[in-house]
Amino acid sequence: MSEDRDEAEILALLDDEYAREILTATSAQPMSADQLTERCDASDSTIYRRVDRLKEHDLIEEQTQFDPDGHHYSVYVSRLESVNVTFEDDECQIELQRRPPAEEDPADRFTRMWQDL
Repeated sequence: MSEDRDEAEILALLDDEYAREILTATSAQPMSADQLTERCDASDSTIYRRVDRLKEHDLIEEQTQFDPDGHHYSVYVSRLESVNVTFEDDECQIELQRRPPAEEDPADRFTRMWQDL
């Protein structure tokens, strides 16, 4: 994918109110799809489509949370820290600042590997 096309897709994604709401909510705390559905007042399919697009552009990270009863579920965390858009020399340029990916706890990694067997 060309850089210009990628930048255009990111701008279009950031123009979407649901995508912005997901990024805002998940920058404060990890949230599940169900929590995002309620917070954004959107359907499950809308949330999952936006989450998929945000993950495609590395703007959101999926993590696994474990309940004490042994169940697990996905939560999402924003990786986007800031966006800088500049217009120079007849060009639009986007600079994204991303947070580093979260470190996976070794115990969680072992549990995930065990479950994958």
